[in-house]
Amino acid sequence: MRKLLATLLLILFATAPTLHADSIEEVRKSAEQGDKAGQFRLGQRYEAGKGVKRDLDKAADWYRKAARQGHKKAQTNLGNLYRSGKGVDKDYDEAMRWYRKAADQGDTKAMINIAMMYASGQGVEKDEVEGLKWIQDAAAAGDTQAMVHLGTMYKTGKGVEKNYEMSTEWFRLAAAKGDTIARHNLGLSYFTGKGTKKNYTESVKWHRMSAEKGYPPAEYSMGLRYARGDGIKQDYSEAAKWYQKAAKHGHTSAQNNLGVMYRKGQGVSQDYGEALKWFRKAAERNHAQARFNLGNMYLKGEGVKQDREEARKWFAKAADQGHKGSRKALDSM
Repeated sequence: MRKLLATLLLILFATAPTLHADSIEEVRKSAEQGDKAGQFRLGQRYEAGKGVKRDLDKAADWYRKAARQGHKKAQTNLGNLYRSGKGVDKDYDEAMRWYRKAADQGDTKAMINIAMMYASGQGVEKDEVEGLKWIQDAAAAGDTQAMVHLGTMYKTGKGVEKNYEMSTEWFRLAAAKGDTIARHNLGLSYFTGKGTKKNYTESVKWHRMSAEKGYPPAEYSMGLRYARGDGIKQDYSEAAKWYQKAAKHGHTSAQNNLGVMYRKGQGVSQDYGEALKWFRKAAERNHAQARFNLGNMYLKGEGVKQDREEARKWFAKAADQGHKGSRKALDSM
């Protein structure tokens, strides 16, 4: 259930609030007249510091006014503040109380937060089964993030019995609603043939839709598809282009593969300096193959002064991660 908790944390904190385009004067006027939607929006402005100086105390005050009038998103946001102790004293009981009010009105983010509290045992006795129930409720209510997580759980067998067909169907439902991560995962299902019939052309279609939204794993997958010619005409230049996009977003395997292409002059002009740069970026983030490749460049003096000790250092780091090629390289030095 650790994976469930990690994903729920991402859902809670990675999503920025959507702010309306109304001027702060209009929002404040509406809030002060007692309009709950206006009170909620003013709370958002204070929480985000948009149009006003960021003030979490005032954000909590305005969320509370709206929440008491039954505004479900204000109830969820107020719960978030109580849970984090921002703008109010940390109080898990109050957080859960407001989440439950919002969840009773169908707010899926509140359901996810309740699941998170059960998964972590915050303010309640830890209960993985109850946490899963709330994630399922959020997914059934149409929350794509919950759908993606359920798909991942069925794919990995974390918290539920492994079921590739169920996994693929949850990814398919979320993908149809436009979820970028689901589209990438659906592409993987078609590529591996797990949970659906293997279809490289469909795999490329879904990966491309995800990659065009800037999702790094999908950009990397597009690089792989072009490099190997899986479901698409092999094109090293296109492969390099997609690896470059993913590499710039910090995807370590894309950084390593881009380094390989620069080293070989495959799809790009051969450039040992660029190869070294990308291998180093991935190596410094613990990518074993990149560490091996970087060690080889030092060993051979490619794009850098030959340095056997530096090569040995990188081979040793990769070998410590279980990289067999690096172990052989060390034994032969």
